Amino acid sequence: MSDGRLPRKRPHWVVTTLLLLGLLLAVAVGWVVVRGIGATNDLRQVAAEGAALKTAITDAELTRAGNIATRIADHADSARALTSDPVWRGFEILPWLGANFTAVREVAEVADDVASDALKPVVDVAADIDLSSVGLIDGAIDLAPFADIEPPLRAATASLSNAAARADRIDADATIEPLAEAIHELREAVTEASTVVGALHGASALLPTMLGGDAPRTYVVAMQNNAELRSSGGIVGALALIRADQGAITLVRNASTLGFPVRESSLDLSAPVRALFDEQPGRFIQNTTSVPDFTEAAPLIAEMWQSSFGETVDGVLAVDTVVAAHLLEATGPVTAGALSLDSENVVDVLLSEVYLTIPDQATQDAVFANASAALFGAALTAPPRELIGALAESADENRIRIWSAHPEEQELLGASSLGGALPQDPPDAATVGVLINDITGGKMDYYADADFTLAVGECRGEPITRVTVTWSNGAPADAAALPPLVTGNGWYGVPAGETRTLIAVYGPSGSELAADSRDGSEEPVQSTTLDGRPVVQHTVQLAPGADSTITVDFRGSGAGHALTELRHTPLIETFEITPEKLVCE
Repeated sequence: MSDGRLPRKRPHWVVTTLLLLGLLLAVAVGWVVVRGIGATNDLRQVAAEGAALKTAITDAELTRAGNIATRIADHADSARALTSDPVWRGFEILPWLGANFTAVREVAEVADDVASDALKPVVDVAADIDLSSVGLIDGAIDLAPFADIEPPLRAATASLSNAAARADRIDADATIEPLAEAIHELREAVTEASTVVGALHGASALLPTMLGGDAPRTYVVAMQNNAELRSSGGIVGALALIRADQGAITLVRNASTLGFPVRESSLDLSAPVRALFDEQPGRFIQNTTSVPDFTEAAPLIAEMWQSSFGETVDGVLAVDTVVAAHLLEATGPVTAGALSLDSENVVDVLLSEVYLTIPDQATQDAVFANASAALFGAALTAPPRELIGALAESADENRIRIWSAHPEEQELLGASSLGGALPQDPPDAATVGVLINDITGGKMDYYADADFTLAVGECRGEPITRVTVTWSNGAPADAAALPPLVTGNGWYGVPAGETRTLIAVYGPSGSELAADSRDGSEEPVQSTTLDGRPVVQHTVQLAPGADSTITVDFRGSGAGHALTELRHTPLIETFEITPEKLVCE
């Protein structure tokens, strides 16, 4: 029953204030939506133009490259301006949605900094060096331009390295899926650019002196055979000595590993290398590349060369057989004695057919020497742009390693992927790896197959990184009938046709082993620590057609990072790393 009193009304100022707040909120939402759409369109244009810029520089269309770089800079600057005002920053504090606004702003900032601080110097450098004329001309490289391009490349490298670190710190996991995908694409693009420009800077800083600009240099080239795997690619099957003088490169001599005696006492090896491979890398030049860190392996090769030939060398290069395929894509076919080699057949010929058709090892070595001389000669006369592309692809696949005996040069090399050192994990990312070494004593890894998977996350509140390796012997059922130099002929206790392989898995820096199994069961393993990384090594013996799966979990510091990279011994084929969802036991 009513008491006759009218209901109280809100004061007019309250209603007015609420209406004004609602209006302001609507305006703010509209403001950020419109600006967000504009910023998104700008960033899409940056991505599209980035691919076009790469093509233009590769094709030496430098005027077009400059125009594209200008457009990228304009779009990146616009995206940054659209996402940096106070209204946009205010929306970043909202629960759930705020992380998306923050991510868009950070992506725009990274893109703008890359465009302004890195793209322009790189395009200017490309304009200063004509890739169609500068390079190996008549066996020599013009060293003069490198002094001019080193400073801008140094600045671009620093900018891209900083941008890559900032891109890695953007929290993609807190954003909606389309934005998370865009963040991952940005990371890949900036990382790729950082790697490429860093390599260009390293070349501009190192090539003048390493190619004999100040004084003649000599280098040992170790050619690794992927049909008999070692940690960095393959057994050292042949060697060569090259000379560089004022940019001119010449082949001095080829050498067979048969000419290097087995040392009675081992050269100095680190304790982890001895734990995994005993004294083999320090006594046999063939096994030096079992050492996973090339900064330790290369001095062993240099010392063994000096002991055999009495020559002190300025450095060591290691390449594997697949590099030859990439080179032949640039040079076209070559003739080596009775062999005709091209990019399609060179791997099969050098890693299989030679062993099937030539029973004598000395004759095989002569064939390999002829092939390496023909490839070297073709590389010295290859079109520079195509040659650079072939070498870049080989380096990207981790098939080229370089060490200098000169400390100031080695410091630069050691910090690059070409140096072949074990990776150094930053605070917000991690690297794990798989090292594969054949102990069959033959060339059965021509038939090998592998599958690598990586899973990261948490189990029972503990960060976990899981590495899974499936190793297969894909040889035919009648593999025992293959030539003795292919099967190993039982010389090392492995029945002909079977394979015996050391498979070592190392974890993130600072982590510890949490679990380890092979085909679901535990077994005795070798274990050690490589530069602060836990390592477990299994011995896997397989009959033709068989396979085996190793699963290793690491926990603790460094484990569980979403940004985890898996590296492995370069094989004949290039395998993709399969990401998997971590399933806790």
